[in-house]
Amino acid sequence: MNDATPIVRKGRKFDQVLEGARVVFMADGFEGASVDDIAKEAGVSKATLYSYFPDKRLLFMEVANTECARQSQAAIDNIDMSAPPREVLSQAGRHFLRFITSQFGQQIFRICVAESDRFPEIGRAFYRSGPERMRGEMAAYFAESVTRGELQIDDLTLAADQFGELCKADLWPRLMFGVINTVSEADIDRVVDGAVATFLARYAR
Repeated sequence: MNDATPIVRKGRKFDQVLEGARVVFMADGFEGASVDDIAKEAGVSKATLYSYFPDKRLLFMEVANTECARQSQAAIDNIDMSAPPREVLSQAGRHFLRFITSQFGQQIFRICVAESDRFPEIGRAFYRSGPERMRGEMAAYFAESVTRGELQIDDLTLAADQFGELCKADLWPRLMFGVINTVSEADIDRVVDGAVATFLARYAR
């Protein structure tokens, strides 16, 4: 396995390039986004863009890491962690499932997998930017909920991982294998409600 990730150089217009790429990737997806469109949106030359990001996949993953961190922070900021477990889990589960089933979320996963042999640090960086952070936040919430007598959990990080996997049931594997192309809010509600009920059946006091 090769750990040699191509170098991303930062400079004065780095954030400008990143924001332009975010707009184009979010609108057109990875395959549909052209370097010409990204450079135009960012207001830079293609030479400037390539001086920062020698590969479109690296640019996409930098955008993905930034967006994933933003999504994680939004979830943390908008969920009342002092609320009862059913409410917290329902909100967290819906936020998580909406993101991973979005076109952008699916593309991030596929590229991480596709590039993992050549550039394993791409996947590691993405994991640290979002999934690992949310895992830690959920484990911290579970610890507080255990203290309040609402939940009974011995392994907090395992419980956080289990809840995440419950939220991926049915929809995520079918999306990844192309059995379905989109999911509805009703689909998300069904899966998350089931995940919350299953989790609480195991861990609620």
